[in-house]
Amino acid sequence: MRLVIALAVLALPLPAAAQTASQDETVVVQGRLEKLSHWREAETDHVVVISDGSEAELRRIAHNLERLHFLLSVLLGRVDQPDEARKLRVTLVGDSSEFDAMDLRNLRLAPGPYRSGFDVQGYYDPREDGPVLAATRYDSRIQLERGTSLASVLPDLIRATSGGAPDPTANDAGLSQHLAGPVGTRAGFAQKADPFAVNVNQVSVPVAAEGRIYAAFARNWLLTHFPNAYPRWYVDGFGELFATIEVKADGQIAYGRAPEGYWQVLDRVRAWPVKDVLAGKYLDARRDDSRWTPFHAWALAHMLFFDEARRPQLRNYLAAIAAGTDPAKAAEAFGDLDQLQRDLAAWDNRKMPYERMTYPAARAAEPMVRQLTQGEAAFVKGRLELGSRIALPVPQPDADAEAIVHTERARQRAIAERDAWLAELRRDAARYPANLQAQLLLAEAECRTGNAAGCRAAAERAMKIDANSSDARAWRGSALLAEALAAPAAERTARLKAARAEIARANRADPENPLPLIAYYRSFAEAGEAPPDVAIEGLMKVVDTVPTAPGPRLLLGEALVRRGNLAAARRALLPIAYGAYDSAERSRARALIETGTAG
Repeated sequence: MRLVIALAVLALPLPAAAQTASQDETVVVQGRLEKLSHWREAETDHVVVISDGSEAELRRIAHNLERLHFLLSVLLGRVDQPDEARKLRVTLVGDSSEFDAMDLRNLRLAPGPYRSGFDVQGYYDPREDGPVLAATRYDSRIQLERGTSLASVLPDLIRATSGGAPDPTANDAGLSQHLAGPVGTRAGFAQKADPFAVNVNQVSVPVAAEGRIYAAFARNWLLTHFPNAYPRWYVDGFGELFATIEVKADGQIAYGRAPEGYWQVLDRVRAWPVKDVLAGKYLDARRDDSRWTPFHAWALAHMLFFDEARRPQLRNYLAAIAAGTDPAKAAEAFGDLDQLQRDLAAWDNRKMPYERMTYPAARAAEPMVRQLTQGEAAFVKGRLELGSRIALPVPQPDADAEAIVHTERARQRAIAERDAWLAELRRDAARYPANLQAQLLLAEAECRTGNAAGCRAAAERAMKIDANSSDARAWRGSALLAEALAAPAAERTARLKAARAEIARANRADPENPLPLIAYYRSFAEAGEAPPDVAIEGLMKVVDTVPTAPGPRLLLGEALVRRGNLAAARRALLPIAYGAYDSAERSRARALIETGTAG
């Protein structure tokens, strides 16, 4: 059951040479000695992975992600196609408590909603300057049945074997360690290293950390290279299909295998009717009543991918969704949905298919690895936290009075938390005045929170470190733009000209950087001026470079509407208006489409 339509003879490029940073304790950075950290960065043609774990683990994951990129390109007919997309930046953080401490919130792309206990840690943000992904490096478990607590039976067991009362000192270090098991296991609720907390006959299934990384990568790949409106179950399921890839030393990749624990989950978690999944009704279920899990997403996607008769129906269904058709109406592409339900129920009663292919090794070269300095490492987590910290809750257009009050309270809490985070970031950046990443992060945070003076100051410090930094000039230009818009009318024209000149210099420093292109367009739109053709063409390039970012898409859709190009505006807006995941830009995009403004 091959999904590969055609694979022509491939012109194989020379492999990139593997490279490892010096293991010395210090390196020279900008003419100064700086100590190395325990963080490393691995880069391939299509992904950058940062980790505080072992170099071997980092190399394996980065290499496998590059292999997965090639596999997906083969399966969906994109081998040797132009690829302007920014690289996905993946950050692998330690254990679950360390990950939780960052308090990352998925504001634009959150899989599920899944049944309680199945929300495995992960963070994804399709940002304007490129998508970022974060995940823990440690495996976890999902508990399906608690079983009987050993704490309740151990006193009787000790009494029976000792012939007397329980001896509280009988539990020596060896027994304690044996009963406690590994610390940090996640099973749908917090588990502590209590020597008497082990359950007998407990039923749980493992969740591989690498599988979560591969699933998230596959979702990003789909939304990047085929940016359409998709139903959420499909994007979730697409990712799960590739969560279980297996890479062999001989160059073979297998995908589509059932995840470990698949039958145990489906036996114990009652599934949603398939018609309710296709129509999106499961999205409105209460969390404590939800029956949707990554395993169910895998099951539906797997059948529709591998069943020869159903695959054309899936294509027709997805095409209807992409055109803006109501999901329930689009589901008619599958014919009799009761029969589809029966087929799905019977799908795992036989040996389920999976696929193997051999990849040319030169198509997924070994990553280049370097060790981060302590200054660079100090802002790895801050870069991730930026998206969650600066976003503020906004009331929905149809919200009632109670919801508006609730949102305003949440907004005030978010402002206080944001300001505290910003104050800490300012202190940290002051400790590293010659650190480029520190000043760029602070400049972005200041600009995005409306502090133009602070943004310009941080950007100018970054320019002293690297005068050719496109990002530094882009943020300085953005700060100058904000100051120009707030200036008296008599000064505004000259200040706008100065801001655009700085933005243009940022663009010349790196023509592929989306930040200057966005800032240049905004310099006209926010000033109430008609953007010239070159500004709109720049937005189009941004959308090609970061297809998953909703902000630039909305700007482009609005610009095309104003120019009367309604069909093109609709195409730009559909992925955020009716796509798989919510974002702050969704309501505006829908308004443009549903009111008929965009066709």
